Amino acid sequence: MALDRWIALVLLGICLTYGYAAWFTMDGSLAPFMKRNPIWPSTFPKVLSVLGILTTSVILLGLEKSQPKEADIDYRRLGEYHLGQAILLLALMIAYALCLRPLGFLISTSALLILGSFILGERKWHIMLPVSLIAAVSVWYLVQEVLGIYMRPFPGILGG
Repeated sequence: MALDRWIALVLLGICLTYGYAAWFTMDGSLAPFMKRNPIWPSTFPKVLSVLGILTTSVILLGLEKSQPKEADIDYRRLGEYHLGQAILLLALMIAYALCLRPLGFLISTSALLILGSFILGERKWHIMLPVSLIAAVSVWYLVQEVLGIYMRPFPGILGG
């Protein structure tokens, strides 16, 4: 069996376990007034589990394959790929997760976007800075004001 089918088999097991939890265990502790709602907290996990089971089943049955072709990534030639960029981006995402609370959302997200685009090769600072700042402020505004979820915009010493 090919590697993609083994991965699909593992993901199918995860989706089945997740689906069992979503369908049978999550709704038992709901308050009585919530049981009359059309959408429960388990609705999205139920949809995800069904979509995951369908997708992995398509891969397991081989319905997505049209013609055999050469692999896009050859593990024997890993040195030819941009592994340095990928590792730096992963390290940057870990640093972002660690700096999110102490530095605040706006500073952390702006730094992630600026440094990430720099790692990927963008050198036009006059485009990079405004785009990352506008994106960070826009996301913060939507989450804070529209969704009503509090996110600390700045570090605590700056009044965040």
